Amino acid sequence: MRTVIKFAGAFLEDDAIVRTLARQVATLARDGHEILVVHGGGRPFTEALRRMGIESKFVSGLRITDRETRDAAVMVFAGLLNKRLVAAISAAGYPAIGISAADAQCFRAEPMVHDEVEGSLGFVGYLTGLNNAFIESLWRGGLIPVAPCLGLGADNELYNINADHMAAACAEYLSADSLIYLTDVAGVLDGEKVLSAVTFEEIERLVQSRVVSGGMVLKLEAAKRALEGGVRVVRIVGGASVDVLLGAARVSKAANEDEPFVIPGTRVLREPLSPAQEALSAA
Repeated sequence: MRTVIKFAGAFLEDDAIVRTLARQVATLARDGHEILVVHGGGRPFTEALRRMGIESKFVSGLRITDRETRDAAVMVFAGLLNKRLVAAISAAGYPAIGISAADAQCFRAEPMVHDEVEGSLGFVGYLTGLNNAFIESLWRGGLIPVAPCLGLGADNELYNINADHMAAACAEYLSADSLIYLTDVAGVLDGEKVLSAVTFEEIERLVQSRVVSGGMVLKLEAAKRALEGGVRVVRIVGGASVDVLLGAARVSKAANEDEPFVIPGTRVLREPLSPAQEALSAA
């Protein structure tokens, strides 16, 4: 299967979790999966800005990214965090390689439009294209590409991209079979209950009733884009659980093959499951 895996930035602060997830990524690659790992790192980035004395400014909850802030983002995302994850996957027994937007122009971006003004947030962008041939050449060479949330604009500048939306766009452009969001919560929560599945219609209700908020809203919006773009399976799962990534990948494969399976975390669906499908997928 061709799979895009998005790592929550919070995991990259915990060496034990990084090693556990890296081992699972390496296992999936050895089993023949074509994997692209996408990661963010919001909390480490914010802490790095604080240590550097760079003030964070926000408009409507969105960070204004001037050149100094963007340069810090490149250092944190494409530097320390990316190399930490690449090293962990390689140490787990499968070679990984860090790729950033400027490498073979592999991730292309345009400035974000806010309040109908393009570029009003500075170097904040959204993904508009992918160098598929380059990424596929890495897979043929037996490598796992690991990408930070950056894109290269037509102006040859690097842009910071929301990692959830970047992962969804990558999954769409690569015609991925599955997209897996590894989060620091067990899945989409309704109170303390993990929802086994949510549909497009339910997403609107969950957002309007404020059952979900913040980063989970962005993940659900991105999941919708991926499914509308042809990705077959999207899951949101808690990455700190034992072997959760292996389980999610096995579930995605079983779902594609119409076999019985147990759902970890939350599956995002275009339409509700039929009664027969619900019986098969019940935890």
